[in-house]
Amino acid sequence: MVTWVADGVLAVLSSVLEVAALVTFWFAEGLKQWAAGGKTVVGFRVRLWLVLTAGPAVLAGVSYGAFRAGLPATGVAQALVAAVLAGVLALGVGTECSRWAARAFRRYGAGRRARRDKVL
Repeated sequence: MVTWVADGVLAVLSSVLEVAALVTFWFAEGLKQWAAGGKTVVGFRVRLWLVLTAGPAVLAGVSYGAFRAGLPATGVAQALVAAVLAGVLALGVGTECSRWAARAFRRYGAGRRARRDKVL
């Protein structure tokens, strides 16, 4: 009984601390961007991708360790938080890829129109 209570408390506490750390990170980065007048701050994307890639990897390791230590609730909580962070990473990568493709398509279309107008 004591083990389940400790497991539940550890699961909730660790999840709350991880979410608070992520919210604090995003708030600090938003504050830096606001101070820069809305411009992209140097290194912002690097720091963001580092958090969103290293975070799920570390949490997966913690989840595995919690399962090995006999703390299933903590392991499940860590795995869920890692899955959410990985989902945010996948959405961010998808957004960046679509922006890149749209820019490339616009550039290609502008070049094609210029060549067509030059021939005519």
